Amino acid sequence: MNDKTDFRCGTVAIVGRPNVGKSTLLNALVGQKISITSRKAQTTRHRITGICTTDDAQYIFVDTPGFQTRHATALNRSLNRAVTSTLSSVDIVLFVIEAGNFGPDDEKVMKLLPDNVPVLLIINKLDRITDRAEMLPFLQKVGAVRDFREIIPLSAKRADDIKRLLGVLRPYLLEGEPIYGEDDLTDRSERFMAAEILREKVFRWTGDELPYTSTVIIDKFETEGNLRRVFATILVDRDNHKAMIIGNKGAKLKQISTDARIDMEKLFDGRVYLEVWIKVKGGWADNEAGLRAYGYE
Repeated sequence: MNDKTDFRCGTVAIVGRPNVGKSTLLNALVGQKISITSRKAQTTRHRITGICTTDDAQYIFVDTPGFQTRHATALNRSLNRAVTSTLSSVDIVLFVIEAGNFGPDDEKVMKLLPDNVPVLLIINKLDRITDRAEMLPFLQKVGAVRDFREIIPLSAKRADDIKRLLGVLRPYLLEGEPIYGEDDLTDRSERFMAAEILREKVFRWTGDELPYTSTVIIDKFETEGNLRRVFATILVDRDNHKAMIIGNKGAKLKQISTDARIDMEKLFDGRVYLEVWIKVKGGWADNEAGLRAYGYE
């Protein structure tokens, strides 16, 4: 792989407001689910690095939390710091918006983008547009708001679009050797990924009932051969949030735990024993010291 003199390697930040499909795009680029997705805002709360290595390039993608423009809690301030610190240390920025939708929240994110780094505009969810004629005036509108190096309409769900995007990105990468191994998909630990998978299932099975003030803590992560033993706590803000997750006779918690275990087994390629508890801790999302203890920056 790396005996070629024209090998390229670089870091690419994926930024945008919440729910524009950043995590779905990252997963498609890497070819594996490493960043969790749901309709709920603030699903991605940490910088997730995804690695895609081809014969002539290594793309190091960084999926950032959606920039938060509402509710100035400690959690939101932490998420926004993760975005701005990422932008200061990458080679390329992919600014992701939804096809046909460019509003005030997109503009706020755009103002954070650095001037000294190439910014490519990714117009995602093209598959949702039924009349492609609508896109021309939209492309003209967004193309005028900033001098983007490239404007790329696509659907993160289409393999051909992902392949085309990688081809467009390659010339912007720096010449040099790969940083990670060719089989590496992420720099995050299995312990971290286990927490993310469980948190995704909490969001998916509680829908809009549960406020965003819930998180997952891995109390213990043990490996015995091909078996992982995972002991986790779902942290919520109030007693009624705990009841939402437990569900009728514990049915919802059982479904959350089962789905999380199945996804963990797929990712880790081995058996997983998972135990999940729920703990109520009021105000955790607005406590700076507590956030650091739970792994937020």
